[in-house]
Amino acid sequence: MNPDAPNAPGAGHPTGLLPATGAWREGDPPGRRRWYHRTGGLPLESGGLLPGVTLAFETWGRLAPDASNAVLVLHALTGDSHVAGPAGPGHPTAGWWDALVGPGLALDTDRWFVVAPNVLGGCQGSTGPASPRSDGRRWAGSFPRLTQRDQVLAEAGLADALGIDRWALVIGGSMGGMRALEWAVSLPRRVAALLLLACPAAASADQIAWASAQVHAIRADPHWRGGDYHDAGPGRGPHAGLGIARRIAHTTYRSAGELEARFGHRPQDGEDPWLGGRYQVESYLDHQAAKLAARFDAASYVVLCEAMNAHDIGRSRGGTRAALGRVEARTLVAGVDSDRLYPLSQQEELAAGVPSAKGNVRVITSPFGHDGFLIETRQVAALVRELLAR
Repeated sequence: MNPDAPNAPGAGHPTGLLPATGAWREGDPPGRRRWYHRTGGLPLESGGLLPGVTLAFETWGRLAPDASNAVLVLHALTGDSHVAGPAGPGHPTAGWWDALVGPGLALDTDRWFVVAPNVLGGCQGSTGPASPRSDGRRWAGSFPRLTQRDQVLAEAGLADALGIDRWALVIGGSMGGMRALEWAVSLPRRVAALLLLACPAAASADQIAWASAQVHAIRADPHWRGGDYHDAGPGRGPHAGLGIARRIAHTTYRSAGELEARFGHRPQDGEDPWLGGRYQVESYLDHQAAKLAARFDAASYVVLCEAMNAHDIGRSRGGTRAALGRVEARTLVAGVDSDRLYPLSQQEELAAGVPSAKGNVRVITSPFGHDGFLIETRQVAALVRELLAR
């Protein structure tokens, strides 16, 4: 494939003349985003210093005078700060937990002040590979490796800026659950209640393997250019590699049973796989790949995957048990019964180690696999209400 050819196809499915990156850029409509700018650099767990850190975030509701009603919602890998609200200028998709946040909902914004930051290393307004450095050039391939501890340190600065000393609840699933857990372990006195959804105490070899394959797919794209592609022009970003990564990931996010029930062995309408056409499940994955390439940044995907692979709550803390024993928050741990990426055994380890969880794992019943924590909002809402009622 010619790296200078616009519209280079990925897995036989052209991406079209997309911008080189789907990252939010200065000059784009801000939507509901606000920004926190950290004074001074952010010390990283690796020993480096990340200067000029900015976090994009959104809020719903009003902060109480004593700041006792603040809830922190943390997104998964390709999520962002837009937890609730319609799609529109500045927000290409509707809120990813729209059924949970709002008046009368589980996170009732007439009572609770809900805060959702875009993760450090992300691409929807927070500092990440698509962001400019002090010299005006983009970080691109030189962006440093991050861990959940780095990301939570940045989020703690946001909490300080908002005047929030202690969260009434911290909630997250998948990658967001990793950060929620890190909050409760590294800053236990700042978390009153904790809801961990479909996440582990440490990334397993299986999870690292799946993420590594996705990272390699992106880096193998000729348009990757060592991560320095952001200003290459329309059609010249690593869309093919990002699309392959998304196909791999989305397969692990759904259950085998759901894919079989929805698609089976059926060909896509009007296509014959024997003549170069696609099966329905292939068309579905192509659609997911194209959507992500239009709204996300490949280098952010790499940075965040590598941060997830580094997740180990017991690192330099005497092991998992010792780390989990530091959690002071009222805690519920929940997993999805059909999740093949983050299986219930990992949530059982969390519940066995967090004192207030008392070894009790709540099971979200769903045919949708890992994505069940996003889809089964009624079941998640019941857990949220239970924690906030205590």
